[in-house]
Amino acid sequence: MVQERINVTQPPLPELDELDPYLQAIWSSKQLTNSGQFHNQLEDYLAKFLDVPFVSLFNNGTLALATAIQALDLRGEIITTPYTFAATPNSIWWNKLTPVFVDIEPNYCNIDFSKIEDSINEHTSAIMPVHVYGNPCSVNKIKKVAEKYDLRVIYDAAHAFGVKYKGNSLLNFGDLSVLSFHATKVFSTIEGGAIVSHDKGMKNRIDNLRNFGLESEENLVGPGLNSKLNEIQSVFGLVQLKHVDSYISKRQEIGNLYDKHLSQVPGIKVQSLPKDTVVNRSYYPIFIDRVKFGKTRDELYFNLQKNNVFCRRYFYPLVTDFSPYKDLKSSNKETLPVAYEMVERILCLPIYPDLAMSDVHKIISIIKD
Repeated sequence: MVQERINVTQPPLPELDELDPYLQAIWSSKQLTNSGQFHNQLEDYLAKFLDVPFVSLFNNGTLALATAIQALDLRGEIITTPYTFAATPNSIWWNKLTPVFVDIEPNYCNIDFSKIEDSINEHTSAIMPVHVYGNPCSVNKIKKVAEKYDLRVIYDAAHAFGVKYKGNSLLNFGDLSVLSFHATKVFSTIEGGAIVSHDKGMKNRIDNLRNFGLESEENLVGPGLNSKLNEIQSVFGLVQLKHVDSYISKRQEIGNLYDKHLSQVPGIKVQSLPKDTVVNRSYYPIFIDRVKFGKTRDELYFNLQKNNVFCRRYFYPLVTDFSPYKDLKSSNKETLPVAYEMVERILCLPIYPDLAMSDVHKIISIIKD
């Protein structure tokens, strides 16, 4: 009997009959894109669900990041983290700006706020931190630094859907927050993303920029992109939103089971839950101490693959090892020692709503053995 493959993630899919009434309505209206009724409905529902003022939908999170930079009219350099997916610095690069990488703190792998100030100069216009694995950055301390130097803050919140910090949506911090609705995320529109903004004027600017920059047929507010979300994906999102609470609940159940068993394994460190935070368990990272565990992270990674369990070394390699970033002044092991250490130690285990608890126990057993 062929052993079923366990992937690091798998998108939960709604029943097809849940989509059918929406699709019938789309076929009747014949409007497939350009802010149709379901697109606008999803923006309103998401704003209420996430407890944020305004949501602007995009066809992916990368273009949302790029548009956020454009919306704030940033220039020069943007301080960010090396411990992130390539989309973060790519959005800076595509705006013809320069990413400046700052090291991370070792507990949650978020940008180390204490290192930001040393990287600020006359060319710095913004800070782009990432809420890694959905864990909150030091938002209040970053705000103080940004206010001191009159900088804007864009949070890459791709992992932070539904996360609350001290009773407030994590997405309400910073000038803008950017979400990803890729199929692998907690909430999905198959592909997609969004920008959370805090006033109507900024939302209007963002909405124009995602539609080529057109304010009207006769007026272009800026050289925007075509990054609109279509009606069919909006419908998928509306249906997913009905179930997302149960998705997050199942993720939390799996995460708690991993915590219970793996925290007792010598050489395995589980990530403690951040204080004052309602988490979404978007990922489940473990930290490998190769001396105490007896094997390296990569040895465990490949051994799990032999057992048809496919984890992810996330984020490996660091984006600072990628062209076009590896030759930047800020891309070196001397200034980013914690990031270069963590990228060799962290392994993200499978976690998704449809993951059977028997498979979770199997993964735990393989690691223990």
